Amino acid sequence: ALETLKMFEKKDSRVKSAAATNLSFLYYLGNELEQATNYADLAVNSDRYNPAALTNKGNTVFTNGDCEKAAEFYKEALRNDSLCTEALYNLGLAYKKLNRIDEALDCFLKLHAILPNSAQVLYQLASIYQIMEDPNQAIEWLLQLITVVPTDPHVLSKLGNLYDTEGDKSQAFHYYCESYRYFPSNIEVIEWLGAYYID
Repeated sequence: ALETLKMFEKKDSRVKSAAATNLSFLYYLGNELEQATNYADLAVNSDRYNPAALTNKGNTVFTNGDCEKAAEFYKEALRNDSLCTEALYNLGLAYKKLNRIDEALDCFLKLHAILPNSAQVLYQLASIYQIMEDPNQAIEWLLQLITVVPTDPHVLSKLGNLYDTEGDKSQAFHYYCESYRYFPSNIEVIEWLGAYYID
């Protein structure tokens, strides 16, 4: 794939931008950040209005730890294409990392309107409400999430934990048991169940 895409580097700026965008993404997936950054720069310089190129550039900056600058690239990508879901999702993550929780929540709520059955978006919404110390809302989003991924042991144990925190032992027991059924090696779940049986 890399060799094929490199053949398009010498074409006109639009083709070059598309090829460089894909090369940047492939290098990013391969954890070759320097190459990913170089191709992200080439893609953006070839076509400043390419939302995928701007998103990739944001990703490389985000990985280097500059969340503020990454957020600027994601916002620019969204100005060029308001339905660029990757940019919107990553902008939400950047805001979450910057502890700008209300703005992160806004991003993920917009995404939920576009992608109502996205497990990642539902999980992020639950996580944000947990950060905001609103366990009831977090539980609501996790309950929606398990309709999409009913066998995810991590989500089930998270639900068990939230119900336990709220003092609802029977619901906590139910979700911890479900989590144990799908992944019987989670020590925290085993400890909770053991303590529950002792009580």
